[in-house]
Amino acid sequence: MNEKTSLTRYWHPRHWPVWVAFGLVYTASRLPYRIQPALGGLFGTLFRWSQPRRRKIARANIDLCFPNEPPGWRRHLVRAHFHALGMGLIEVVMAWSRADRDLPPVWVEGLDHLREALGKGRGAILLTGHFTALDLGARYINRLIPVGALFRPSNQPLIDALMRRGRAAQARVVIPRDDLRGFLKALSQNIPVWYASDQGYTGKHAGWVPFFEIPAPTNLILSRLSGASGAPVVPFFIRRLPKGRGYMVRLLPALQSFPGADPLSDAQRIHTLLETHIREAPAQYLWSHDRFKRHPRHP
Repeated sequence: MNEKTSLTRYWHPRHWPVWVAFGLVYTASRLPYRIQPALGGLFGTLFRWSQPRRRKIARANIDLCFPNEPPGWRRHLVRAHFHALGMGLIEVVMAWSRADRDLPPVWVEGLDHLREALGKGRGAILLTGHFTALDLGARYINRLIPVGALFRPSNQPLIDALMRRGRAAQARVVIPRDDLRGFLKALSQNIPVWYASDQGYTGKHAGWVPFFEIPAPTNLILSRLSGASGAPVVPFFIRRLPKGRGYMVRLLPALQSFPGADPLSDAQRIHTLLETHIREAPAQYLWSHDRFKRHPRHP
């Protein structure tokens, strides 16, 4: 299917609200970077008040993960998270549509770790978490070393089409989340593929693994993918720097002795790594995702 022509199917009035929202974010993504954080904060505030369920989920997640912090600190983190989420919308569109020369400044550390992993000829799994600037982080790596992108199809047809189109324009290969054969094929072609395993998951290959000491339903498939392919697992994280200074992308050495004998222990190891990087900039993590499904204190 031609992604450029497929969008013409979505001119029906029922899709107009999505087009309007996308148009606003697209326009913001074209403005100077120095004013984008303020616009992102505005988008995030609108989202916080228009999506009460997501607001409740973010509050519950933060209360569960930071029980020892003062209530005022946690309330502030909820607001800061939605500001970061609003900026994340702008960053997604920038990642999908801006030329390299027009992207904000970035500092990339540890790219040699990825090059070393790819030297084995088995691809690499770029492990990360759902941070609000995730797509932009993958884009920064992609302009240095072409990568594959994993995505979760959206239930909203137009959003799904925009996502497929945007990621296909900037990634070497785009793989639906459930396409394990496609994932393994990309690795066999020595293509690094970024993967985030920190969303609530209760399907096949699921297990309950502590995340910030709270049992969370977790997809354990990463151990199987790494073991079957022989691909090293290279963690990477992106952090939005304060005062509009740009971004830091950090790649870490490939995980040693991974996978281990127990997928639950592997997942706990990943969660511990994620927690460390979340604490560096907690507002930039996706707290509005339903991470602790079935927890008694969760909405």
